[in-house]
Amino acid sequence: MATYDDPRILRAVAHPTRNRILSELSAAGSLRAADIARLLDVPANQASFHLRQLAKYGLVEEAPDEARDRRDRVWRLADEEGISFRTRDMLDRPGGRAAYAVFQRSAVAWGHHLVDRALAPGGERSKSVSEHAVRLTAEESHELMLEINAVVEDWRRRTRGADDDGRTTYSVYQLIQPMPETDEGADEEGEA
Repeated sequence: MATYDDPRILRAVAHPTRNRILSELSAAGSLRAADIARLLDVPANQASFHLRQLAKYGLVEEAPDEARDRRDRVWRLADEEGISFRTRDMLDRPGGRAAYAVFQRSAVAWGHHLVDRALAPGGERSKSVSEHAVRLTAEESHELMLEINAVVEDWRRRTRGADDDGRTTYSVYQLIQPMPETDEGADEEGEA
């Protein structure tokens, strides 16, 4: 997995369309700009622009071996295992705190969107919402995270590059953290 501490790269990833492109490429393995445009319901030139921006930072690259001809541009993640950030190192760099604030706002908005969609009644596709409370040491929580990530990565490997056959990209959203404190000023109804 590629690890970065450059605030400019974090800002590039914070853009919702670019983040979604990275997710689609992670799930599919490789896609054309036209495929991405269709999946994200954006114009093809917009998908191409965002792909070029991600390529500028080394996050995606062309996959010429998968192209039909020299004019056909197929894209893939530069590192198929994905990307991560060394947040502590990045925060100390010029522009690091501002870039992190932009990323955090984007991540919070996306998290709210996912939870709202998951809890909405009905729905066109299967979905699952779970919350589990588990008593762990810090080391055990890290081990649990690694085990869950391994299961998800196994599924990604099995389905990456497979025929569509009714497949769509699913989001697997995971939080592993100590139970947050409750707002002591609110009663059970959520009123102060």
